[in-house]
Amino acid sequence: MVDIRVGQGFDVHRFAETTEPGRVLVLGGVTFPGERTLVGHSDADVIAHAAADALLGAAGLGDIGQHYPDTDPAWKGADSLAILRDVASKLSVLGWRIGNVDCSVVCEEPRIAPHRDAMIALLSAAAGAPISVKGRRAEGLGSIGRGEGIACFASALIMKES
Repeated sequence: MVDIRVGQGFDVHRFAETTEPGRVLVLGGVTFPGERTLVGHSDADVIAHAAADALLGAAGLGDIGQHYPDTDPAWKGADSLAILRDVASKLSVLGWRIGNVDCSVVCEEPRIAPHRDAMIALLSAAAGAPISVKGRRAEGLGSIGRGEGIACFASALIMKES
């Protein structure tokens, strides 16, 4: 018998008013030099965070903030792909196999499409499973539509042989 579970993840970060020296926008593990950066304790990669959150939820392990709190100095400036790798490892130890993760990024900028393949490769390698990335615009609606930040929604499927 196969135990199949689904999880949902969400993350959102606002754009910084001023860029910290050495900080760069990271989405799906891809860096965007010269773009506005996101505010966050780690590298603020909303795509990796939403994927990790969906996986944790599917396994019944809580959320990303419980495992990688923004109060823990160990995660200050952390590479979010390392967080995603760690989550995949936690699931593997418990006997879960990741089927896939599907991510929808909502932002007005930067454009996702030219970087989608690189994001998919980096995220999938970190998780050890297929991760898809879709870019969406908010069409000028709400804070995301006004270009105040970036959000990402993710769904994950995990399986365990019992």
